[in-house]
Amino acid sequence: MKKRDVTRIWDLRKEEILFLIERALQIKKSRRWEKSLEGKILALIFEKPSTRTRISFEAAMIKLGGSNIFLSTKDLQLARGEPIKDTAKVLSRYVDAVVLRTYAQETIEEFAKYSTIPVINGLSNKFHPCQVLSDIMTVIEKGKDLYKDKIVWIGDGNNVAQSWVEASALLGFKLILVCPKGYEPDSELLKMAYEEYKAQIEIFNYPKEAIKGSEVINTDVWTSMGFEEENEERKRVFKDFQVNREILSLASPSAIVLHCLPAHRGEEITEEVLEGEQSVVWDQSENKMWLHMALLEFLLHNN
Repeated sequence: MKKRDVTRIWDLRKEEILFLIERALQIKKSRRWEKSLEGKILALIFEKPSTRTRISFEAAMIKLGGSNIFLSTKDLQLARGEPIKDTAKVLSRYVDAVVLRTYAQETIEEFAKYSTIPVINGLSNKFHPCQVLSDIMTVIEKGKDLYKDKIVWIGDGNNVAQSWVEASALLGFKLILVCPKGYEPDSELLKMAYEEYKAQIEIFNYPKEAIKGSEVINTDVWTSMGFEEENEERKRVFKDFQVNREILSLASPSAIVLHCLPAHRGEEITEEVLEGEQSVVWDQSENKMWLHMALLEFLLHNN
């Protein structure tokens, strides 16, 4: 069969996403799975630091009977100027799939173009698809209805937010984005979501009105990797976009709070909320592993 890549949410079909989430929930609940990837090797190539993405993929692969090779880009000839396409062609002869965590989405897309094995986006400057798949898994696991409940993203319109945009457009659920003016998701991405998918996405620049009645509140750091020089300015711009007790009081009493971590307590979220009863961030973090198990099964059984 033709190999499949997940460089972004839109590489998948709606029914495939729903299958992956259902399968991940099934594995988690039963705690039973086959060593279905025995003999398979996953390469993880990371330009950026990682805790959850790296370990959850490695744990997922080991649980399924496979093995991992971790490589930073400085370990490869990429650091000395070897073309991405050459690395992709060679690794396709050695391993069965690649997770690539990099600064540029174009790097992942070029790698996937020349690879004959599945390529998975472990985070880029534009998207973080696997994170959002496990986020949606968590929303469903916690009993929320994607199509009826109010889902809000508050903060920077970053790579995670942009994958939420793609998920909203593809799956057909309504999404509220609450971002400071000038920090919304990419305008071309939004245009495509509206025109090609008839997306139900609303954007607000003021949080309090948008949060009212929400059942899901999702946030992330104000300063993503690669934007460190903007940190002080972003603290000033985002100060009213903190998920705190006041903001949470405007949401539904049964609302849940998500954060993909790492969290900067006292900036985008308070300690009180992060560790509070409505926070589901630790289950959300765990769910990356279960979702990755389902994804690796899906990609490697079809390759």
